[in-house]
Parts: sequence; structure tokens; C-alpha cells
Amino acid sequence: MDDKKMKIAVPQDEGQLSMMFSRGGPRAGAGRKGIGETKKVSLTLTKEIWDELEKQCAASELSRSEAIRRIIESFYHKSN
Repeated sequence: MDDKKMKIAVPQDEGQLSMMFSRGGPRAGAGRKGIGETKKVSLTLTKEIWDELEKQCAASELSRSEAIRRIIESFYHKSN
């Protein structure tokens, strides 16, 4: 990285500072597209339920967020 020039840039939209190299850099519309609105929640469950959830996540190769999202979506789709 010694021979590469680097500069700090502020994106056009509000956000975090970006490190830019002489080529490339952040582009509008780049990156993973969002699937919805993100809200932080705190969830209290028994240790047994958390353990079961973690086992299911490992077996299904899902993140905890994805597993919980699927459970909630399944509940609401069955209710309709």
C-alpha cells in the first residue's frame, strides 16, 4: 500500500467517511440492497430457547437475524 495514494472523501449523501484509493471508490447504488427497514430490538428468551435457536441457525446455515425474520414472517403470512 506504500505506492498507492489514498484520500478521505465525504459521500454526496449523508453517511460515513470513505477511504478512496486512486482508482475505484464508493459509487452511488453500490453494495447490498436493503430488504426493509432496520430497527434494533432487545429480545428476552430463556436460555433453552436461545440454545435451540442457535442450533437451528447452525443447521440451516442462517444468521440469527434471518432465522428470527423467517419465524416472524411465517407467523404473519399464516395469520392472513
